[in-house]
Parts: sequence; C-alpha cells; structure tokens
Amino acid sequence: MKIALLEDLGCSPEIISQNTEKLAQLGHEFRAFPKTADLATLKEEVKDADVIMLANMPLPAEVLAAAPKAKFIDVAFTGVDHIPVDAAHKAGIAISNASGYADEAVAELAVSLMIQLLRQTGEAEKRARSGGVKTGLSARLIEGKTAGIIGAGEIGRRLAKILKAFGATVIAHNRREVQDPSIDKNVTLDELLETADIISLHCPLTPQTRGMLGKKEFEKMKESAILINTARGPVVDNAALADALNKGEIAGAAIDVFDMEPPLPADYPLLHAKNAILTPHIGFYSQESLDRRANIVFENLYAWLEGRQQNRI
Repeated sequence: MKIALLEDLGCSPEIISQNTEKLAQLGHEFRAFPKTADLATLKEEVKDADVIMLANMPLPAEVLAAAPKAKFIDVAFTGVDHIPVDAAHKAGIAISNASGYADEAVAELAVSLMIQLLRQTGEAEKRARSGGVKTGLSARLIEGKTAGIIGAGEIGRRLAKILKAFGATVIAHNRREVQDPSIDKNVTLDELLETADIISLHCPLTPQTRGMLGKKEFEKMKESAILINTARGPVVDNAALADALNKGEIAGAAIDVFDMEPPLPADYPLLHAKNAILTPHIGFYSQESLDRRANIVFENLYAWLEGRQQNRI
C-alpha cells in the first residue's frame, strides 16, 4: 500500500519515525508531505495513494477525484466536515477519525475561558501593566452557577464532571437524553438558554446545528450569561453574537472556532465586539493531544490494513 500523509501532525518526531519504519517492515510505502493548498501539488501527492492521511486541512473533492486508487481516508481530527464524505462513500472509500484525542484539552480550555470571562482577567492584566487597580472590575465564580452544556458527548460529559467539582449545577441539551452522574438535568434548548449562567457548546456541525444560536437565541439568554464556543464556528451566527455583545444582551463570550479558519480578516465583527475573548482554534492544541491523535491515526491505519476498521465515519 502507498500511504500519503498530506500535512504535519505536530506530534513528537519519534512517533512518525517509528511508524515509518514499522510500515516499511510490513511492506508499505509511507510518504509525508508538507501542508499545501495548491491543488496541482495535492493531486500529484495523492495520485497513486491507497491511503490518504490528514488532520484538519481541507481535502477538496477534485483532489479526491484525482486519487483513483484511494481506499481509505485516515483523519487525524474529530470533525470531518473538511473532507468530501459523501463523495468518498460513493466511491467506496472508508473513513476513520481520531475521535477522543482532545477531550481533555478542549474541556480544560473551556473552563479556562469561563474563568477568564467571569473574573475579567484580560482587563485586570491591562490594569496591572498600566499601573491600575482592581476597583470597578466585576468578578464572579463558577461555584453556584448553572452551567448549560449543548452537546453532551465525550467532551461535554468530561466538562460536566469538571464543573461539578467547581460546585456548579450542570444542565444539558443533547440529541438524546444523557444519563450521567455529573449532569443534573436534561433540558430543552430554550430552557437551557433561559436559565444557564454559563453556556458551553460541544456539538458537531450538522445541517441541524448550523446557525443554531442566532439573534433570537441570544435574546433568550440572561444578560449576565456568558457563552463559550470550542465546538464548531458555524454553529453560531457570529455577526449576531457580536451585535448581542455590543448591545449588552449577554455579558461575554469566548470563541475558539469561527466560520473560517484563522487568520481572521480585520473587519470580522467579533474582533471589535465588547467582552469577547478570541483564540485561534487552540482547543485541541496541546502536545499531549497531538501525540495522542497521531497514535490513534496510526492505530486506525493498522486496524484498517488488517481488515478491522475502527473509529468508522
């Protein structure tokens, strides 16, 4: 088999070298390419590939069409909305993802963003650096708050456990009711929006969730509520969110994902919104997570080569 890795996985070099050697011993050819958006280059890289490996870089349908031998797409990422899933399935190409590799990283970042918003650490740091003091800063705790989780999958449930340790009441809205000791109540979306002090998104991007939170939903939230999005950018109407922040309809938002990959254009509405923390899609990004996902993606590969596909999409 010819295996083409289309981008750096960001993992420890030893993981790549060990697996390159192992694949060679098994009689397979593994080639790693630098990330590129050039279509001609991508088509050349995949033209003889039996297996295409990538993380979160887009895989255009026309590039996949230029890989007639492709039988397996091994995605080092949880979401697969950046690859042509329907076209792959129609061509009989199997797909696996690296679900679970960043559960802890995303949950920890979500909690960090909550604390930064509630304690106004960004403004506090500015004051400290300019000789100011804390007078007038608002500061609130997670303890005693109602935290609403939209999407109670592995990450959402891990976050719920952490929030319970902080002393929060945790409610959840999910496609199916979730039975978990860290979730106090399953609720409708409207009930969550109306009652939660902290709302954290952990749902996938689907036709049903695209634009799920917009102007009407922000109007239902408490003025004191904060929103965290470490899930998928298009789940939120970010222009409507910027408007809600600037009007004071909600107290703050921390956004790690957008309707495009950073860098963001200078006129992007959230860049100029009040009480907003923006991070450039770092939820998954820790050395531990990157090593874990590389190990998962190679485990997926060996399983598929042995005829027992895992983490199937």
